[in-house]
Amino acid sequence: MIPLDWMAPLMFGGLVVFMLIGYPVAFSLAAVGLFFGFIGIEEGFFHMTLLQALPERVFGIMANDLLLAIPFFTFMGVILERCGLAEDLLDGLGQAFGPIRGGLAYAVILVGAVLGAITGTVAASVIAMGLISLPVMMRYGYDMRLATGVIAASGTITQLIPPSLVLVVLADQLGRSVGDMYAGAIGPSMIQVALFCLYIFVVSIFKPQWVPALPPEARTIHGWALVAKVAWGIVPSLVLIFLVLGTILLGLATPTEGGAMGAVGAMVLAAMHKRLSWNLMWQGMGSTMRITSMVVFILVGSTVFGLVFRGVDGDLWIEHLLTSLPGGAVGFLIFVNIFVFFLAFFLDFFEIAFIIIPLLAPVAQKLGIDLIWFGVMLGANMQTSFMHPPFGFALFYLRGIAPPQVKSRDIYWGAIPWVGMQLILVAILIFWPESVTYWLDKDTIVDPSNVTIELPVEAADSADDPAPPNYANDGEKGEADNDAEEETEAD
Repeated sequence: MIPLDWMAPLMFGGLVVFMLIGYPVAFSLAAVGLFFGFIGIEEGFFHMTLLQALPERVFGIMANDLLLAIPFFTFMGVILERCGLAEDLLDGLGQAFGPIRGGLAYAVILVGAVLGAITGTVAASVIAMGLISLPVMMRYGYDMRLATGVIAASGTITQLIPPSLVLVVLADQLGRSVGDMYAGAIGPSMIQVALFCLYIFVVSIFKPQWVPALPPEARTIHGWALVAKVAWGIVPSLVLIFLVLGTILLGLATPTEGGAMGAVGAMVLAAMHKRLSWNLMWQGMGSTMRITSMVVFILVGSTVFGLVFRGVDGDLWIEHLLTSLPGGAVGFLIFVNIFVFFLAFFLDFFEIAFIIIPLLAPVAQKLGIDLIWFGVMLGANMQTSFMHPPFGFALFYLRGIAPPQVKSRDIYWGAIPWVGMQLILVAILIFWPESVTYWLDKDTIVDPSNVTIELPVEAADSADDPAPPNYANDGEKGEADNDAEEETEAD
């Protein structure tokens, strides 16, 4: 007979073994959940009726309107990747920053931030900027590792800048508003961009040969022509950012509606650049179908696992394990962020969000941690999953489109300083929570001692009014009413 106290650790260990083998995560979750579910029924830890909740939970996933934002944002990102917007932005900003050292790197960082505020997907940003800016940076003598690192990191900013898919998923798993999650991510996004620009500035001072300025012959646009070039790229971006992000933050649209408007806006931009075609639409729909299907299957598998895990008191095991850490809330946050950082070596952000976050959220809430702050912090941490081996997808995307002379070791070594800056951001968020909470709507605090209630003065003199009957209790009042009714019937 297996003791109940062993079931939760065995379930968690079994899941780790399945994933290390390389079995698909969605099916690993469901298989481990069902296997231990049957053991739990046989051992009498819970009744068979617990598993009868699974169909209703799966139906709840399919009926979740919030998850409709995922296919809309994915489709928008795929279209924008090929519509020519990134080319206009990079060309204009590259010419504007060209005369200064590191100008192309600054342009890549700022364009990554703008694309992040439009697309919400890493693949679109990394591929678009890698195809356009990497050959130019190589041509003008940029250090290979710095060039690949800044492109991968600037594309990864997308995971933190609204309307990020990570923030949508985290809001759903934490049971919080997507609009609040987006508002909370504004400050950390700006800090991340500032850290990246500061790093380029430091490199330009101590290693100027790594980030040379563009030579005069490469700066072909000047004056009002340059202003028009930059404006042509920025203005459509700002319009699309308002359609997607502005309407959500102002409460004019839900995330799903904002995503739908963004998808339409992306097709309009593609048409303006004369790149909208049936082939582009087909590619966009294919990528959207694959990503959405993956998310839904992981959600179903995590639901099976989570139901059985709670059935064997796994949530209590996790809570006891984490609340007993030294350091209170700060100790919990430090441990969780280190734990998530190492999990990101083996799991992508969808898998971490659907498996780990539901286990951590109740503990964070019990410790008095604001869940918006907690979610944004984990979103900043999960950026690193795109930047380090063996499953750094931003590095894979860059490797796929980089010229043959770019070595894989340069891509991996180039990512290390940027991962360090992402971890610095996480530390800043732990010890400076106002960087997140400042952007949230503040609750109005009412002091009860200052509340005054004024009753209207009666026009008639109260002495002239007949005194109402005074009943000592409701029972006497009820008896008087009954006597009156009996007299009326007698008459």
